[in-house]
Amino acid sequence: MTQYAEIIKKIKNADAILIGASNGLSITEGLHLFADDQAFQTVFGDLKSKYGLRNILDGYFYRWRTMEEKWGFLSRLIEHYSGSYTPTPVMENLRKIVGEKPYFVVTSNGEGHFEQAGFDADKVYEVEGNWIEMRCSNRCHEAIYPSMEAIHKMAEAEENGIVPSERIPRCPKCGAVMELYNAEPPKKEIINAWNDFLNEFHEKNIVILELGIGWRNQLIKAPLMNLTAREPHAAYITINLGEIYITDNIKEKSYGLDGYLDVILSELAAEYENSEK
Repeated sequence: MTQYAEIIKKIKNADAILIGASNGLSITEGLHLFADDQAFQTVFGDLKSKYGLRNILDGYFYRWRTMEEKWGFLSRLIEHYSGSYTPTPVMENLRKIVGEKPYFVVTSNGEGHFEQAGFDADKVYEVEGNWIEMRCSNRCHEAIYPSMEAIHKMAEAEENGIVPSERIPRCPKCGAVMELYNAEPPKKEIINAWNDFLNEFHEKNIVILELGIGWRNQLIKAPLMNLTAREPHAAYITINLGEIYITDNIKEKSYGLDGYLDVILSELAAEYENSEK
């Protein structure tokens, strides 16, 4: 039996699948937060020249002089990578592999692609928040609101990196400028759902599928490996390019696939379909 066949057998026999994802998945889908590449030049070349931005993350944390400039950058960013997003083959193949199994997603990615690709938002724990939701910057109340309608209106009006003041989203209660949702404190509902998932599938056959997470990652990778060690019937599958790290205590129930995510997920999806024949 090939390694892919073994993995698909594990997935088919699983009671649930836990997906962990980080920057490697975003890069595969064309969103590279750290790169001064052609994509960054195409989308933000004018702002790179104007402000000296080196990459998306640089712009995200830039000390903007005005809210009109800040939301000018953010609205262009989010409209391009989320407002115009259609599910990629990567996400489509992931959906095929998961099938009808119970699942949960833990990710540090905040662009909302899991939800937009058809994964249940109530089963996606974005540990650092996301940019498809927003809340009051004054925290006058804790409600979280969808952001995409406001983003689209700002992006539509944005010119030279600046949006009109009247397009900037404001809190419906106190009038303060809204801010993108960050995960401090995390949503109670998603924490409850996460704990329920862990309790429901404790000591059952759980496949942990890790996508594009570097070896230093303490936010998601380390907890997933610890969970693998604690769960007697867990299988750990990590996919990453040029960097496979599996601790010694879980090697016997782990698979490390070194390569491009899009290629490997396509091959696994093909193996899954072949096993159905």
